[in-house]
Amino acid sequence: MERDQLKSILESLLFASEGPLTLHRLGEVLEGVERKDIASALQELQAEYETAGRGFRLIEVAGGYQMRTPRENADWVKKLYRDRPARMTRATLETLAIIAYKQPVTRAEVEAIRGVDVDGVLATLLDRRLVRIVARKDVPGRPFLYGTTPEFLGMFNLKDLGHLPTLKEMEEMTSPPPDETPTSEE
Repeated sequence: MERDQLKSILESLLFASEGPLTLHRLGEVLEGVERKDIASALQELQAEYETAGRGFRLIEVAGGYQMRTPRENADWVKKLYRDRPARMTRATLETLAIIAYKQPVTRAEVEAIRGVDVDGVLATLLDRRLVRIVARKDVPGRPFLYGTTPEFLGMFNLKDLGHLPTLKEMEEMTSPPPDETPTSEE
């Protein structure tokens, strides 16, 4: 298969896909094409879109590749859609953060950290497909263990869980800037 044809097919697959496509999945669809050739073609497409200043980018997110709007065009795209995306409450974000960093984790463990009941919040996160049941804990009662989903990675623009900010990075993002007032030393 010629390089231009491969890139054209990849563009069509990425455009038609509802979510990120992994190299594995692309390899299944493109039988007979080596994964290294697919990966190389994807890198070329990424570079072409970036240098051409196109209205979309090819990014690696949630373990796969997806077409996304560049940040500088986000306001225009938001105007296109009348319905605003559902906002997350502080309780929802806190619960989601606990699950993301502690997974796999039980409901009781999340409640112990938050200090409140999380049944409603957990139901919302399951409905939005940001978390899922990954297993049952091998203890009496066999409670569900929860973890995040590829939709979670996509929503927060993460390649994988290794790209979650560290506690130090979180503190730096949320702390006020240091006072830049000069001090007098006499």
